[in-house]
Amino acid sequence: MQINVNTDNTIKSKHQGLNEYVRSVVEASIERFGEHIRRVDVHLSNENREKRVDGGNYCMMEALVTGYEPVVVHDHAADLHQAIDNAGGKLKRALDSALGRLNDKKMHEPPPVEAESYKNLTSSS
Repeated sequence: MQINVNTDNTIKSKHQGLNEYVRSVVEASIERFGEHIRRVDVHLSNENREKRVDGGNYCMMEALVTGYEPVVVHDHAADLHQAIDNAGGKLKRALDSALGRLNDKKMHEPPPVEAESYKNLTSSS
């Protein structure tokens, strides 16, 4: 599984060890879903030009899930690390919900009829 961290020009030179921190949060958030996740893209920016009530630091995480549409979460916070932590928690809950629905759908589908069983059914009629 691949984790890509993307930052805008307001973040790049400011934070040492940011990539490692993001990777640790993402890995902790998706550890139980690991075999279903192909890639996680993380986008970080500081939107100080926009005066936001919930803070100018922005984190977006997009998880590419095998057999399902991408799962995307966003968070704004006054502190960049808090935005990353909050988005990680949202990602965990969103994946739990999405993969739960996917598993429910698979459980409600009838099992495939095997060719030999079908052949026996049609020949005995």
